[in-house]
Amino acid sequence: MDTILTWIYVIVAVLLLFGAAIFVHEWGHYIVALKRGLKVEEFAIGMGPKLYSWKRGDVLWSIRAIPAGGFVKLPQMITSEALEGKQEGEEELPPISPLSKILVALAGPFMNVVFAFVIASVIYFVGLPVLVNPSFIGPVDPASEEGVLGISEGDEIVAINGTPVNSWQEISVEVVTSTTNVLNVSIARGGVAEVYQLNTHTREGENLKWLDLPPRQAPVVGIIESGKPAEAAGFKEGDRFISFSGVPVYSQERLIELVNDSNGMESEAVIVRDGAEMVLKVTPFYDAENKRGRIGIGFSVGIYRVQQPGPSPIAQVDRVMAMMGKTFSALYHSEKTGIGAKDLAGPVGILGMLANQVMIDYRLALSFMVLLNINLAILNLLPIPVLDGGHIMMSLYEAIFRRPVSIKFQEYATGIFAVLLIGFMLYVTVFGDLSSKRRDMMKSMFKHGSQAEVIESSNPTPAQP
Repeated sequence: MDTILTWIYVIVAVLLLFGAAIFVHEWGHYIVALKRGLKVEEFAIGMGPKLYSWKRGDVLWSIRAIPAGGFVKLPQMITSEALEGKQEGEEELPPISPLSKILVALAGPFMNVVFAFVIASVIYFVGLPVLVNPSFIGPVDPASEEGVLGISEGDEIVAINGTPVNSWQEISVEVVTSTTNVLNVSIARGGVAEVYQLNTHTREGENLKWLDLPPRQAPVVGIIESGKPAEAAGFKEGDRFISFSGVPVYSQERLIELVNDSNGMESEAVIVRDGAEMVLKVTPFYDAENKRGRIGIGFSVGIYRVQQPGPSPIAQVDRVMAMMGKTFSALYHSEKTGIGAKDLAGPVGILGMLANQVMIDYRLALSFMVLLNINLAILNLLPIPVLDGGHIMMSLYEAIFRRPVSIKFQEYATGIFAVLLIGFMLYVTVFGDLSSKRRDMMKSMFKHGSQAEVIESSNPTPAQP
């Protein structure tokens, strides 16, 4: 019963939070359109067929079946005359100025930015849970490239290419999105930092990069399943993973991915037990129920420590902007980073990640909402006809050249780009969100998210191990 109630809570919370981001965006269009004297025909949350609708004044309000967006129908902004022909008895509406079109188009993204700052302000006062996974380095082979340079266990990675990092998750983001294979890694020892030029590595058949440095605080074995390969290989509760199949393990999700990619071949797992490093050989099996390779272990719970007060609203938005910049750069230089469209999250992935944050702690869900709203604002300002940025560009053209873009061009361009955008979202959803690897990662996130421990603390910095 508790599980059912938890899932009801998660589903309702996700729909309300995601719906709030869409509502705020469309409400911006709606209220400015009314202020500028435009006719509003419909205000819709969601896409596709109507689930529920009602009329208030001259405006039809509706909730639609697909929670992947929304719209405000403004006939003076764009019509369907070129595609459908002029409808008999259709109301003749006065033209509107380019300024009105620009203000209406800008209002949606602007409200998302305002909403992001409001949420970020709430996080500042209620605090933000931070995963305890500090960027300390684990055992380093003295004969390795890194060991020869003098890097050793206990050293702390403090920056990658000049960008400060505090956790292995942040290190992973910086390494994966880097456009070069040699990174300037700042490593501190005894309070003194030194910069090392370190090579990144990739596995055969996988383009994503990683550093050949193991984390000191890696996934820890919590449960050993009876009769499974992990038990036969000699794993014990409390074993801490350093690497699997020669690849450093910095998170539970990464280990799951490596085990699944082993294709049932015997692999070496390097673990630390009672302070000593050991090598165990294990052969993963295929779990038909979960549809992935496994070795038969469960992890100890993830631990979050609440930073109180939370980061400032400006710091939160700045972090999101920096992350988006790195993502766009990584996509643009995909031949160097190995990151492509399939690595992005579509509507299904976004809803899944939001659900995972809700399951762990509502403050993490609020932090994700800051990211979501800033993303919605920036993406909607791209100069593509079907988006707000496209309307702004066409309105600027009208203001400069004293004549509007032809109705046929507007409608055909909007239709074509709408099809391309929907096609892109379907591609990301099918080859990204619904891929077997992404599904496995999401299942793992939900499983361990429900077991995560959030420690209330006024100390914003995790203790040094």
